[in-house]
Order: sequence, then C-alpha cells, then structure tokens
Amino acid sequence: MLYFFCFYIALCYLCIMVHYLDLAKRNAPYQQELEAVVDEVMASGWFLRGCQLERFETEYARYIGTEQCVGVGNGLDALTLIYRAYVEMGVMAKGDEVIVPANTYIASILAITENQLVPVLVEPDPLTLQIDERKIEECITKRTRSVMIVHLYGRCAYTQKIANICKEHGLLLVEDNAQAHGCRFGDRRTGALGDAAGHSFYPTKNLGAMGDAGAVTTNDKRLADMVRALGNYGSSRKYIFDYKGRNSRMDELQAAVLSVKLKHLDDENKRRQDIAEWYGKALRNTLITLPAPAQREAHVWHIYPVLCQERDRLRDHLARMGVETQVHYPVPPHLQKCGAEWESRPLPVTERIHATELSLPLGPELTDEELELVAKAVNSFQ
Repeated sequence: MLYFFCFYIALCYLCIMVHYLDLAKRNAPYQQELEAVVDEVMASGWFLRGCQLERFETEYARYIGTEQCVGVGNGLDALTLIYRAYVEMGVMAKGDEVIVPANTYIASILAITENQLVPVLVEPDPLTLQIDERKIEECITKRTRSVMIVHLYGRCAYTQKIANICKEHGLLLVEDNAQAHGCRFGDRRTGALGDAAGHSFYPTKNLGAMGDAGAVTTNDKRLADMVRALGNYGSSRKYIFDYKGRNSRMDELQAAVLSVKLKHLDDENKRRQDIAEWYGKALRNTLITLPAPAQREAHVWHIYPVLCQERDRLRDHLARMGVETQVHYPVPPHLQKCGAEWESRPLPVTERIHATELSLPLGPELTDEELELVAKAVNSFQ
C-alpha cells in the first residue's frame, strides 16, 4: 500500500510542468560560489558571530541604506526584537498599541503580541492590497505608539502620508520587509524608510538563505545594540546579562550564503519585474483580477497575487494544466484559532482578499516556455 501511495505522489509531481518554486534550480547558477564560501566557513572552524556575519551585516546595511544591521535567527525574531528593544529602552510599554495591516502574515502580529503589546488591525487598500493609509488615523488612540507597515507580496507599502501621520502623532514607523528585499520608494530602499525594519531570509524569499535567518536594519545605534544584546541571551559582554534575552543569532554559514546571493539580488529582481510586466500583458481572463500597476522600482514581486471569486476551482484547473500555485494566505490572522482576541470588528476587505487570492509562479528561475504555459492555463479558465 505504501509503495502505491508513493508512486501516486511521484506521478502527481511529474504531471506538474511548471512548479510554483524550485529552489534547487534557483540556486544552481551560484552553486560554485556557494560551495566555496561554505568550504571557507568549514575550514575556519568558526560558526557563530565571526567575520562572515560581520561582512554580511556591513554589506546589507550598505545595500539597504542604513547605518546599522544586526543579523538574527529569523524574520519573526527580527520584528519581535525590535519591539522588545523599544520596551527595554522605555520607548514603549506593555499594553501600548501597534497599528498593523489586517491582511498580513501572522508573524507580523505575533511580534507585537509576544511583547504584550496590542495589535490594532487595519484594513488594506482593495487596489494595492497594502495597509490603507486613509484608515490609519481613525485607529490612533492615546495608547498608540507605532505603525507597522508590511511590504506585502514585494510591493512598497510606504507612503508619504503614512510618514506624515507618524511624524504628526509621534509614532514609531516599523517596516516588515520580509518580502521586499531590494524594493524602492524613490531613491530609497524599503528597510530604510522607517525607524527600524525586520527582514526575513527564509529560503523562499527574494534574498533567501539555506535555512532560517533574519536581520534588523536601522539608523538608531542604541536600538541596534539593544537588539544585538537581546538576541545574545541579553548579553553585550561575555557572561554578563543585562536583560532576559533569547538566543537569536545568524550563523556564519547563512551569513556567507547571503553575501553571495546579495550580489545577484538586483538581477533576480529585474527578472521578477520583467515577468510581472509580461504577465500583465499576457494574462487576459475577465474572471481574474490582476495586481494593480506599480512603478517598476516599487515592486519586486516576491509573489504575483491574482484574485478570483472561484479561487479553488481556478487552482484545480491550473493544476490539471500542469501549473502549480499557492495561496497567500487562506485564513486571515483574526480568523485563526489563536487570534480571536485580535479584532472584534468586521474586516470584509481582508476576508475577501484571503478568500480569493491565488499566487501564480513567479521566480527568476522560470523560463519563457514555462511562462507561456502559465498564461495559456490561466486564459483557458472558464
């Protein structure tokens, strides 16, 4: 029985002509470079908080456009440690409120609740799918201390109006830049637009490690030093613990891998942008809503999200046509079992997005022939 089950799974896999994501194929062009730096780390005998991490932190800070970068264990820790640092610094206190988009991945919200802060969920703009700048001010109370923007799907969520709101009300602006490495707002990159930013280098991201890794970028040295100490058990000096910290450190292997891949990030993002522009012209199906146009530099297309009222039927159709897809995300945070307390008022825009979103294959490893298959499959849906 097990043999036949495995055979069936393998057969289904072989029927897929266009995979949603193929990390082996994506990393293949850099295999020699990656093997060389891994060998270098192995030969050094130094695996934590060494020269590879220092190099990557310097390179990534320069790339993003900030003075400080702190490598941490993952993207969730990056955001969590930012708010933990603000609490330890006395800038925020338990019970303070953080405005956050309602249609984000749950990690954005967990970083808030982990610090006993209160997430205030705000609906997205139904056109851009980013936090609706028009709805932020009405959610500000005397306990509001921060706005978190999430550059969801790789699209820049920052606007001058959001910046002005934060300045007028004295609010910290924190960026969740997990999906938007290399994205720009004018001549500045996301991750350098607010007071601090959290980055994820999960393998599927535009800048992906070979495991979990994350970083915090900021121009605030005090904040960076606090994040570094909190991620090192609360210690800034060996065996001296000023805070009740945690273990969240980017290891040398991941730092070395990321330094290699950072050199190729802009070229890979350019390919993503080219694919998205091609999709915008090639996909012609009135049953499907394509992403709203954006300035080229303001979107790095971590995900290509289309909306369809019959999302599940569309997904089944594409699978039969050999095209693999994903849903980001099927259940919004406030409807999760763990999130009942996060929001009591209706969030119809968020719920509609989560019920209709389908992510098409989009990655620099895709060939033109594979893209043609995707377009043919999408356009044939009835």
